[in-house]
Amino acid sequence: MYENWEEVEDACKNCNKCRLCNERKNVVFGIGNKNAKVMFIGEGPGADEDIQGIPFVGKAGQLMNKAFEGIGLKRDDVYITNIVKCRPPKNRNPERDEAEACIEYLEAQIKLVNPDIIVLLGSVALKNILGIEYGITASRGKWFEKDGIKILPTFHPAALLRDDTKKIYFWQDLKKIRNKKEEI
Repeated sequence: MYENWEEVEDACKNCNKCRLCNERKNVVFGIGNKNAKVMFIGEGPGADEDIQGIPFVGKAGQLMNKAFEGIGLKRDDVYITNIVKCRPPKNRNPERDEAEACIEYLEAQIKLVNPDIIVLLGSVALKNILGIEYGITASRGKWFEKDGIKILPTFHPAALLRDDTKKIYFWQDLKKIRNKKEEI
């Protein structure tokens, strides 16, 4: 396992363990407060993220930023990353072997951040962290615990762009996160 941020980020940026490295413009490692109480994990970078090398900067990220503002959470106060660090072709979901190739980087990020709360954004994050038997619709908004960390699955912000009816649930989940953060 990696001992510090430099080691894990270096290994990740030079990674060629799966086919996603072949078409990437940038590795999208993660961003934010490396001592954050709250960590957000998505599925993988999209086109905007691949170009900029920063997670959640496209339309879904802009929507997430507005939601953060609405509950008084600053993006700089949280840590944001993804299951896979390279963009899957045509923004498809990462395949199992791709996620498995990247999981050691995510595990190192979780260990180094040591958050109190992890927010799983969407089905891919949920299945890779809690298990394939979980579904996002049934699990969203419910608290889980793993290795002493409180975990809350919610919809991925990109899903909100496709289905307005999910926005209210995402908003409710963010308020749960804010309240739990204040309790801890």
